[in-house]
Amino acid sequence: MRKILAVLLGLTLFTGTVSAQDDDIRPAAIGVSFTLHDFETARLIRASSVNSVLRNKQWAGFSDMEPGLAISYFKGLHKHVDIAGTIGGTFLKYPVPNQSTVGGNPRILVDYEAAFNLKMVSERHILIPYVIAGVGGQMYRKSFGAYVPLGLGLRFNVFDQTHLFITTQYRVPVSTETISYHFLNSIGFAGTIGKIKEKTLKPLPPPPPLDTDKDGIIDSLDKCPAVPGLAKYEGCPIPDTDKDGINDEEDKCPAVFGLARYQGCPIPDTDKDGVNDEEDKCITEAGPASNQGCPYVDTDGDGVPDPEDKCPTVPGPKENQGCPEIKKEVIERINYSAKNIYFATGKYTLLSKSFKGLDDVVKIMNENPATALTIDGHTDDVGADALNQKLSENRANAVKAYLVKKGVDETRLTATGYGETTPIADNKTPAGRQKNRRVELKLGY
Repeated sequence: MRKILAVLLGLTLFTGTVSAQDDDIRPAAIGVSFTLHDFETARLIRASSVNSVLRNKQWAGFSDMEPGLAISYFKGLHKHVDIAGTIGGTFLKYPVPNQSTVGGNPRILVDYEAAFNLKMVSERHILIPYVIAGVGGQMYRKSFGAYVPLGLGLRFNVFDQTHLFITTQYRVPVSTETISYHFLNSIGFAGTIGKIKEKTLKPLPPPPPLDTDKDGIIDSLDKCPAVPGLAKYEGCPIPDTDKDGINDEEDKCPAVFGLARYQGCPIPDTDKDGVNDEEDKCITEAGPASNQGCPYVDTDGDGVPDPEDKCPTVPGPKENQGCPEIKKEVIERINYSAKNIYFATGKYTLLSKSFKGLDDVVKIMNENPATALTIDGHTDDVGADALNQKLSENRANAVKAYLVKKGVDETRLTATGYGETTPIADNKTPAGRQKNRRVELKLGY
């Protein structure tokens, strides 16, 4: 057994000297740890069961454990396998198997072991859990014994070359006459030793001359190194003086912004009216933009273009928006007729004495076919507002209906009721209320 341990420890110490450095393989490291030998928990488990000890909380406390120190050497064999060699010492009275006590004073217990640490993850992780399995031996007084360490460990890679580790082992005796079953718990830290091999990089061949824009002209000779260009422009693209997206070599108007379909020239304006041909509905006749480049039509020839002429088919002065002026005597006849429109009290039935005046209105409209008539109905403030509003509308429409019946085109008539909202006299007097009950007629275009 001593020969086997010696061979394993030798492998532990010298394996790293022949392997290449790898980021996933642990470099050689030396560690120091504080240990606690726990014989009591192991004895209780063997006397009953793990489940019983856990259920009854019978495991040993720190005061029941024997403290010690250990020194370890670690080296990676594979990204998931490390090998570890450990020598530890503890000052205690060792509970030799089948002996209730150990005579004499406490003595030093020396244990040494070689083990494989089977890691769950590679060195690139901060937390590395692992399984421990190996062989070990111990010397107490002059008795030597062998055991098999089985356990779990957790490593914390705190810094690049330093880490903490926590382990717990269950040591199974091979030499049952000299070694007792027991747990060994430890906590410690380790640091990398020796010079860490640095990766060597092959020297790179000298780079070719830089041509950032890949136009075949190296940057040292290229006046536009970031933009592909031509040799005759010293590596710059063909210029576009007017910035219209058409280079000067293809632009027939290189100094004026234009469009590709006009070979770099702007859209033409044949009639020079300020509206380009693409938007001009009359490209050979000058006209304002508001009429899409066409001249305005003046149907009645009164000098007022149709869009501004409220009477485009009847000549009239510009001051009257192109409509002829209505004669004063015509306006007086209309007003006279309006003042002589009568209805049945509280109703919208026209009385016969209204017909003469309305017939005169029909005659006026026939004599002036371009005119239009507005009919506005009004009431006093006697009664509910809604009823007065409705009555004023009905009376205005009654006048309109009479005129239509007499042959006036309905499209020339507009009837509106205003109820009691626009009085022209005081509603507090009978005379004022009579004036407010009225129909107004306004002739226009």
